[in-house]
Amino acid sequence: MRILIVEDNEKLSKYTKQMLEEEGYAVDSSYDGEAGERMARSGSHDLVILDIMLPKKDGISVCKSLRDDNVNLPIIMITAKEGLNDKILGLDSGADDYLIKPFDMEELLARVRALLRRPKEKVILKLEIQNIVLDNSKHIATQKGVTLNLTLKEYSILEYLMLNADQVVTREQLLEHCWDFAYSAFSNITDVYIKQLRKKLKDTNEKYIKTIRGVGYTFKSK
Repeated sequence: MRILIVEDNEKLSKYTKQMLEEEGYAVDSSYDGEAGERMARSGSHDLVILDIMLPKKDGISVCKSLRDDNVNLPIIMITAKEGLNDKILGLDSGADDYLIKPFDMEELLARVRALLRRPKEKVILKLEIQNIVLDNSKHIATQKGVTLNLTLKEYSILEYLMLNADQVVTREQLLEHCWDFAYSAFSNITDVYIKQLRKKLKDTNEKYIKTIRGVGYTFKSK
């Protein structure tokens, strides 16, 4: 497995590289966003560790650019920012996971292992339930033929709910599937995104997404 570190703090980058190499990974490094993005697009890596505050191009922009062009390798975002809005912004740009500096190296290694053993899922090209259609070949969601302006994470959550229509999906399942982690610091993040989804779907009476109190949600097929 080959990992790319995009981090402008040379000391932290070298230490992280050393720890990953000791675990048996091949590791490449970049110290600015533009070079890091070029390397991520090369197809040579299995995972990217991406800092947000980078010279030339910030990590949020790099992540969005990669996802817009369907570069789907796992991304762990690293930042010194701690606010919930910053976390949501990072995850919404398409990151799979998020760590705040200073972080424990063992935790980073555990998250790397979790992402790398995530199974490659067979993509269903089109999902259609009620009047909602997801076209995964174009990454477009429509409602009654009208395109929905969904963020990457909103699309991912909607897709997972629709794939499991009429089944109860727990908050933990959403966290694990859409972000690949589940812990108390993000206990309310699924609720935030469900609220945003409902607003965009004009789902005021739970026509689409029904809350299962104390458990999670279900997407209604009819």
